[in-house]
Amino acid sequence: MKIQRLLLQTLESALQPGKVLVLYGPRQVGKTTLVMDLLPRLKMPHLYVNADELVYREALGSQDRRVLGDLLGGNELLVIDEAQRVPDIGLNLKILVDNCPRAAILATGSASLDLAARISEPLTGRKRTLTLYPVSYSELTRTWGAFEARAQLERWLVYGGYPAVVTAESGRESLLGELVGSYLYRDLLQLDGVRRSDKIVDLLRLLAFQIGREVSIAELAGSLALNHQTVGRYLDLLEKVFVIFRVGGFSRNLRKEIVKTSRYYFFDNGVRNSLIQNLNPLALRNDVGQLWENYLAVERRKANEYAGRSVNSYFWRTYDRKEIDCIEEREGRLFGFEFKWQGRAAESAGRAFVEAYPNATVSTITRDNFAAFLDV
Repeated sequence: MKIQRLLLQTLESALQPGKVLVLYGPRQVGKTTLVMDLLPRLKMPHLYVNADELVYREALGSQDRRVLGDLLGGNELLVIDEAQRVPDIGLNLKILVDNCPRAAILATGSASLDLAARISEPLTGRKRTLTLYPVSYSELTRTWGAFEARAQLERWLVYGGYPAVVTAESGRESLLGELVGSYLYRDLLQLDGVRRSDKIVDLLRLLAFQIGREVSIAELAGSLALNHQTVGRYLDLLEKVFVIFRVGGFSRNLRKEIVKTSRYYFFDNGVRNSLIQNLNPLALRNDVGQLWENYLAVERRKANEYAGRSVNSYFWRTYDRKEIDCIEEREGRLFGFEFKWQGRAAESAGRAFVEAYPNATVSTITRDNFAAFLDV
């Protein structure tokens, strides 16, 4: 079944002559498929090139406006897949934009660190970036229908949302293992300064068991026998290749609030579960609460980005152990959300937050009402 990706219409409307549209996202998340779905919808001549192919990589890296102009030809759109493979891609894209102002350019990249660092300065004011994530719950409902997407909730919690895994009828465990082993580490080991893949794996496993808890870099460094700076750099790299993301503590400088630590979530539940080698059904697990919190945290992030909502996200915790899983700051207001797979949220935490911030609201997100929370 063809997955209905929410970013398709956004991509189409975002293409502009004389501008570069950059599509980021992890490997195997469906960027090329999305581009191939986009091209037939466009009423303009276009050229698609894959920068993994040497002949195109050499032309795109030439810094020769005649070579670049010949490559573009009479096309009004140039699509460069795996653009991070091209040396000095930012400068070459600038030359293309300067000399072919009627053409639009769409560049895709698997690792935001590598590509972003090389295009930001040359293309200041001439680019827009979008990110494609693993399949979101809203995309599942549009593809399978609301009833079936909800009925398969346990599957999404355990196996995640990578397209190949979502559409597989069987063999999901091996698909996830290949994804983690072949694609995740391939990107990581290409990054400058990463020499110890075993330490990266150990770090991710430590984080996998700390979903919903504050993470201490000092404690991670001690457990891994690495220095504080190296662990911090690895965490930064893991964010930039779309494996994890950080959420900071919220505070308006009240003395009792904890703000100096962070929480980390995985962009995909399936990757998290594959790393700890636990793909058991929910009835056989003791980490269902963590799975639920990670799932809601990342799905809410997708929903906000795909809907174009400008949101700052945090967690909230006090030294007397009152906490709220998610705080969103948007439109000048604060919205608190507690994530509960079963049972009830502690009312004292919600009361304490509203007392501290009288214009705030606090809601509990459960299996009964989560669909509305994740809608775009």
